[in-house]
Amino acid sequence: MLSFEIIFCVQGAETVRELLDVAKQTIPSTHWHTTPVVLKATAGLRLLPEQKAQALLLEVQELFEDSPFLVPDDCVSIMNGTYEGILAWITINFLTGHLYGASENTVGILDLGGASTQITFLPQAERTLDAAPKDYISSFEMFNSFYKLYTHSYLGFGLKVARLAVLGALDAKDVDNRRFTSSCLPQSLKAEWKFGGINYKFGGMKEIPSGFQSCYTEIMKVIQKKLDQQDEIKRRTFYAFSYYYDRAVDAGIIDVEKGGIIRVKDFEMKAIEVCENFSKATKGSPFLCMDLTYITALLKEGFGFHDNTELQLTKKVNNIETSWALGAAFHLIQSLRSTARIVKQI
Repeated sequence: MLSFEIIFCVQGAETVRELLDVAKQTIPSTHWHTTPVVLKATAGLRLLPEQKAQALLLEVQELFEDSPFLVPDDCVSIMNGTYEGILAWITINFLTGHLYGASENTVGILDLGGASTQITFLPQAERTLDAAPKDYISSFEMFNSFYKLYTHSYLGFGLKVARLAVLGALDAKDVDNRRFTSSCLPQSLKAEWKFGGINYKFGGMKEIPSGFQSCYTEIMKVIQKKLDQQDEIKRRTFYAFSYYYDRAVDAGIIDVEKGGIIRVKDFEMKAIEVCENFSKATKGSPFLCMDLTYITALLKEGFGFHDNTELQLTKKVNNIETSWALGAAFHLIQSLRSTARIVKQI
């Protein structure tokens, strides 16, 4: 099975065409007709106007139907955030060997994308299930086991959309003629950044000194009281990936190949270092101070983690990517087998 994560871009469908060519080179032609192809779009498309998103998905659907691969029903769709969190949780717990053991040994996941952020874990405390918003609890069956997860995706709280929110550019008009500023950026900075097909001019604030405290204050306006907090997470083990991992690598907190275990306050300490000394610490990225400060605030003020809470940052487990794609593969295989059993019975 092939599972593609797609973030909107002008050549999105062309990218899928290239991936199909790779699949043809990798999979023996005798197996093409039994190999399902599936595209699950994530937050990048959820943020797009529906007409644009559907136009891209339709183009991908046509590519699949013209390919020699098996095209299941609903093979091209936009995943909701809850589903994405569940699939990522399945992936990491399968790869770490926790999916078949005692439920209290499962690990939680934190995923920070460009447009959204997800948190998912299997509650052990009944009070967590009682206190959580009803739509934050999702039940599902996998490998003949039943799970009731706490999971939620916060659309608009991904790293790149958060940058726009901090800059005040998220819903701004007349973007072409404005320069957006923040104390999270070097005072002398004047730069441009393209995101979602729009070119944003941005830079530092002359009237407010750049630095961690002023940056943290700005970011708190974006996330304060916007996320649900559950006490149980402070006592659980969490794996964090995507931009948690990437920015930790950029800041020199973890090794790019090995990852590592860090504390929440390690993000804060590095954010302070970067924000107070832009010239030596940004490594070519003017957003590093803002990003590290946002991650710190998201973990502490958003989700409610302690300073000493340990997070396992990893990109791969047993040389397999820690993303939702493997969980999606398991779910698809289970669905296809269920369908096959029903057809056989008929």
